[in-house]
Amino acid sequence: MGVANGGVGAGVAGTPISKRQMRFMVAVIAVLVFGAVLTALNVYELHRLTREHWNKEHSHGEAVAEAKGVSHYARPVAWVRGSDKRSSYLMHVTNVFHRLGYDLQDDGDDWDVLWSHNYPFRELKKMMMQLKSHQRVNHFPGSGFITNKVNLAVSGLPYIPKAFRMPAEKSELLTFAKQNPTAMFVQKSNNHRGIKIEKLDALDLGAEGSFVQEFIHNPLLIDGHKFDIGVYTTVTSIQPLRVYIYMGDVLFRFCPEKYHPFDPEVRDKYVVGDDYLPTWKVPSLKHYYKDFGFSMKGSFDAWMRGQNKDPNVVWDAVQDAIRNVFYGKETALAQATSHYPSSANFFEMMRFDFVVDDLLKVHLMEANMSPNLSSSHFKENRLLYEQVVYNLLSLVGVGRVIHSSSLASRSTDEDEMQAATKDLMVFADHCVTNCQDGTGACNRVECHLCLPCLKKDELADLSRAYLEHQRRGACRRIVPQPINPDHAHDAANMSGLTPENTLMTEWFRGKCLSDKTFCS
Repeated sequence: MGVANGGVGAGVAGTPISKRQMRFMVAVIAVLVFGAVLTALNVYELHRLTREHWNKEHSHGEAVAEAKGVSHYARPVAWVRGSDKRSSYLMHVTNVFHRLGYDLQDDGDDWDVLWSHNYPFRELKKMMMQLKSHQRVNHFPGSGFITNKVNLAVSGLPYIPKAFRMPAEKSELLTFAKQNPTAMFVQKSNNHRGIKIEKLDALDLGAEGSFVQEFIHNPLLIDGHKFDIGVYTTVTSIQPLRVYIYMGDVLFRFCPEKYHPFDPEVRDKYVVGDDYLPTWKVPSLKHYYKDFGFSMKGSFDAWMRGQNKDPNVVWDAVQDAIRNVFYGKETALAQATSHYPSSANFFEMMRFDFVVDDLLKVHLMEANMSPNLSSSHFKENRLLYEQVVYNLLSLVGVGRVIHSSSLASRSTDEDEMQAATKDLMVFADHCVTNCQDGTGACNRVECHLCLPCLKKDELADLSRAYLEHQRRGACRRIVPQPINPDHAHDAANMSGLTPENTLMTEWFRGKCLSDKTFCS
């Protein structure tokens, strides 16, 4: 009598399994287990050899981190540094780093990116002098030459309202006031608090560290409200200078009280505070912003066109003003960065604030280091701030699409995949025709961008500029100045530029000839 169906030793339809069949099944199972073990060992050995290969090709001789969790790679590390990382002014920064796949840490020196709300070159000076080549820091040494409100106001640069440092320039102020009897003045300091229009005899003209500035009395008004414009600006290199502005949107802030009838005792008529009037509450702009989904800049541009005014007059002047500031402060910035092993470790995002008058003349009021990115007052600003940070990090190569355990280069092959020497070459016809007569050619300026004449550090600068262009997103270059593609064959206007800036400007002109996206 056979064994019941499903019992031990049962075959198909209850047929008993012979000893020979049992031995065959055991042998098959043994072979399968052995094959699985062998496959696992081969996979492990392949991963080990791959890691060893990466380590050997690593440009800095640093080992690639072991895999963590389910990912083959560890995650790069960002140190977001501030008095309270969870506070609102750093919340959007940490949000963006999380989405870019970074681990966040609170201290130490094993990081890829340091985002410090405060200027780090005093408290962390030793660390800043020992940065690894792949580490990036969100401030430049000497950026205070631009963001210090007193220094910028009294610099005499174009677009900045006339200002006088107190008490050193008291006599010059009194002379100016006598020559301009209708002028109004405000007194400011670096903390920028308590601004109020006063008569000269009510100002403290002996206050150290302050300045007195001419007040722009005829601002452009929208629905009766004065406003300022905040433009987010990124500097990626000092020598040569490369500066970009974020064009995805700008920050518009309106005074909560209507400007007229004017009363200097009511500061809310002419001073923008934390509780400003936002774009979406300004009747003439609300329709564009809320109902049709335009940006603040897009809403302003549409309103301007509706008033038969050209918004490009404003934006061209804004770009020119920012460009003038960086050229004007270039020597001081270069001197400050020269004390550090490499300026390539640093980048900086500032916000330049402007007022526009009723003649569409643009006035630069200040530049802000670590500008306020808190949406605690207006939650609608979250998107603007996170897009600004995301585009900034992408531009400087921190928000990379290549996934790895670090920002450090793993191989020359990986570097060339992103920016090869052939991608950097310009003026092919000229180089072949006029720059082949040996080393003597390199003594001529017109041959400097030909490959035999380029130095290693110059090639590195061109590579960074090329990658910035590829990753720029909604950012647009303003230094070197954009090139008119219709005039790209003409020599660029480079009078007064340093040799480094001349070379970079000429390189962008050369790229513009073959790819119009490089023109701007």
